Amino acid sequence: MGIARDQITGVVLAGGRGQRMGGVDKGLEVLDGHPLARHALDRLRPQVGPLMINANRNAERYAAFGVPVWPDAMAGHPGPLAGFLAALEHAETPWLMTVPCDTPAFPLDLVERLALALGERDGSIAMPSCLDAEDGGEPRWRAQPVFCLMRTSLAGDLTQFLQAGGRKIDAWTARHGALVLPFDDPGAFHNINTRDQLQDQQT
Repeated sequence: MGIARDQITGVVLAGGRGQRMGGVDKGLEVLDGHPLARHALDRLRPQVGPLMINANRNAERYAAFGVPVWPDAMAGHPGPLAGFLAALEHAETPWLMTVPCDTPAFPLDLVERLALALGERDGSIAMPSCLDAEDGGEPRWRAQPVFCLMRTSLAGDLTQFLQAGGRKIDAWTARHGALVLPFDDPGAFHNINTRDQLQDQQT
């Protein structure tokens, strides 16, 4: 059986430094009249129970979205895993779903499909993958580890991994036999890293 929606806390990761956009707070950059993080939050809302945002700047502006806001659990911007840990430490449900703030069109059935797979296999972590043609080469399946459904009981293990200097999401998830599920639409996981990409996505 799957995992009930109300057993999953969702978090929008907006704690990055936005270096490819000149250091702006990317989650607050506007797409079609709304901040990117708001798009992600609204996309995630019907798929999970409680919601939160991970942000290291502009906490009051993020709080205006109506959900709790938590900074990284470690100083020095050690990457998305610090946002994972902050959310794991504050979630009050058995499961956590992470999504980045810069991918406004991720699948509407993302959490449902990951939860079903984990429930059937009694797993601990699941993430999607999609076809990706890099540099015009042959398309290949590429995991999207920032979209991650995981047990909140993994908080202690992640703390140890980060304290030992670990930073790569896939290195940590591999320790727990992460399930990787294929999704057919690669555009659903298109992320916005630059102002040109943001402009291209405006409708």
